[in-house]
Amino acid sequence: MEYEQALDFWTSRINYEEREPAHEDLHLAPMRALLDLLGNPQQRLRIIHVAGSKGKGSTCALLASILQHGKYRTGLFTSPHLSQIEERIQVDGQPISRDELTFLLNEIRSVLDSSAGRRIQPTFFEMATALGFLHFARRQVDAAVVEVGLGGRLDSTNVCDPVLTVITSISFAHTRQLGNTLASIAREKAGIIKPGRPVVSGVAVPEARDVIRQISREREAPLQEMGVDFEYSHDPGMISEEGVRRPRVQMTTQRQAGPVMDLGLLGDHQAANASVAVATVQQLRNTGWRISQAAVAAGLASVCWPARIEVVGSRPFVVLDCAHNVASVEALVTTLHESFPPGRRLLVFACSRDYDVIGMIRALRGQFAHAFLTRYANNPRGVPLEELARLFAQEGLPSTTSPVAGQAWQMARAAARPEDLIYVTGSMYLAGELRAVLLHDNLSGEARHD
Repeated sequence: MEYEQALDFWTSRINYEEREPAHEDLHLAPMRALLDLLGNPQQRLRIIHVAGSKGKGSTCALLASILQHGKYRTGLFTSPHLSQIEERIQVDGQPISRDELTFLLNEIRSVLDSSAGRRIQPTFFEMATALGFLHFARRQVDAAVVEVGLGGRLDSTNVCDPVLTVITSISFAHTRQLGNTLASIAREKAGIIKPGRPVVSGVAVPEARDVIRQISREREAPLQEMGVDFEYSHDPGMISEEGVRRPRVQMTTQRQAGPVMDLGLLGDHQAANASVAVATVQQLRNTGWRISQAAVAAGLASVCWPARIEVVGSRPFVVLDCAHNVASVEALVTTLHESFPPGRRLLVFACSRDYDVIGMIRALRGQFAHAFLTRYANNPRGVPLEELARLFAQEGLPSTTSPVAGQAWQMARAAARPEDLIYVTGSMYLAGELRAVLLHDNLSGEARHD
């Protein structure tokens, strides 16, 4: 297969990022069978496995950045992608090349065409996971940072035997698959905890935290918890027309206060993610990894993780974010107040129907003068535009609709004054569709904060 044929072979598979899976759709047998045919590349990797309701992608990016600065060849597996599908699988910050991807997809097709492989019908994400493990093994990475796709216990990535597991946070998301209580969601996330393997937890909600503690005890997995074993303080960054003042973070353990370090991501929630990443590094050091303090500081300061409160323009300020649940939207609103100058704010918004849409809208209420509602073209899970407009009206939020995301952006841009702020958020899919457009418009390269 050439690249386009190989890509079609992959993307034509059942894709639960485009349609919501039922609980019975999630199981690990096909993933294990596929990896057996491929020689179980995951067994040759030192994996750091990361789950959580929010913050897991950012924490993965922070960890990968630190490890790279520590001179470890580092694989990074995340989902979904923002702009290009190759972004999901990176080594030292470089996405897998088209040639490498094509080669590995041909290898997977070959084993699926074998007599044993014909019984396996892997999903899109199962194949993505296999591709990630294969690429990392072939590139002989020193470390592989692997983000869970959905939940944890039944996620396709949970066939690995990690050196350490991380759970960043617990909040309501994917309740149909994971349960409608924080305890049930925590139990699914904690499914990645392995016997005897260290665990780092950023979970703060008592109901969920108790579940993480219980499962860690049952599996004799040493646990480090935010708020117990380590804490953090955060000096918010400030974005203004005069320039950018970076946020700063300091982590404190029971033994000592760490250094104050610059952070390349805005928001207190990112400072929390950074403290989880630093705690993870400390656990790796305890098992023999050599990661200097200079590598930690450089990794936090230079991390690049687009569409996470990413400033892509000024006059007016334009901020791109992929907040897609209530907790993420609340963190976004807090950061708006902490790090941006006051003024009129406009919203460009679309979201997926399998989240708490009403909760997100209520978290946005009172923060924006007007909303420009739209849909994204790259995923069918979006809330129908008429329903979204009705929900905004029901909550007393004035809005204008456009069925094309690019048009909604242009409407917001036309309505904005130089001193205003335009916030584009609601979904990774909206951010992915619009990011290239926003950058192409060349609003202000000087004001960007990656």
